[in-house]
Amino acid sequence: MKTVLITGCSSGFGLEIARYFLDRDWKVIATMRTPREDVLPRSERLRVVALDITDPQSIREAVDAAGPIDVLVNNAGIGVLNALEGISMETVREVFETNAIGTIAMTQAVLPQFRQRKAGVIVNVTSTVTLRSLPLLSVYTASKAAVNAFTESLALELQPFNVRVSLVLPGRAPETRFGENARSRMQAGFPEAYTDLAQSIFARWEQSSVVTRSLDVAEAVWRAANDPSSPIRIAAGADAVALAESGADMTA
Repeated sequence: MKTVLITGCSSGFGLEIARYFLDRDWKVIATMRTPREDVLPRSERLRVVALDITDPQSIREAVDAAGPIDVLVNNAGIGVLNALEGISMETVREVFETNAIGTIAMTQAVLPQFRQRKAGVIVNVTSTVTLRSLPLLSVYTASKAAVNAFTESLALELQPFNVRVSLVLPGRAPETRFGENARSRMQAGFPEAYTDLAQSIFARWEQSSVVTRSLDVAEAVWRAANDPSSPIRIAAGADAVALAESGADMTA
């Protein structure tokens, strides 16, 4: 029986990924900053573990508690939706600490066991905004683009050890709490000079019916984890696939 460790499982993509792997008879280590036993079905193959990916001690304790794993899914992340003028540097650092540095730290923590066994898969969940930029998401996009570059370099570094590294790039997912959480980091408010731009962007999003479901992301992560022939970048969601088919480079 294979084991997957998934970060950020309390809701959204992480929760759906955990359910998906559980349904397919994997052992699942579902990590959350604040563990909740009620969001996932009871199973002897499930362990809910506390993990704050910005805390080195929390990472060590979670990886030790998990024991040997076959797949790491770096899903945990935070968003920020605002014009750059309205974002404090404290928030910029928080976003990068979670999305980029947290992903790197989790990866570093599991690499020794993968390298020694000459087996393992790392799946990093980023975003299609790294392929086609959108306004008001500059800091979030930069943090996820950093993970893309990290992943592609690391994949080459780990080839001699038979460790695969993949990217899953979801599109816009209104069923998750991403938008709500991203807006909450507007601090004192949105700079008035950017109001017209923001309204036009929000209106465009509301009119679009082509979106990403959490299930799309779970399916893409499953493919990345189980199909050695899959490309390093996998689009997840109808809008993400459409973007890939429009000419965005998904195979670099």
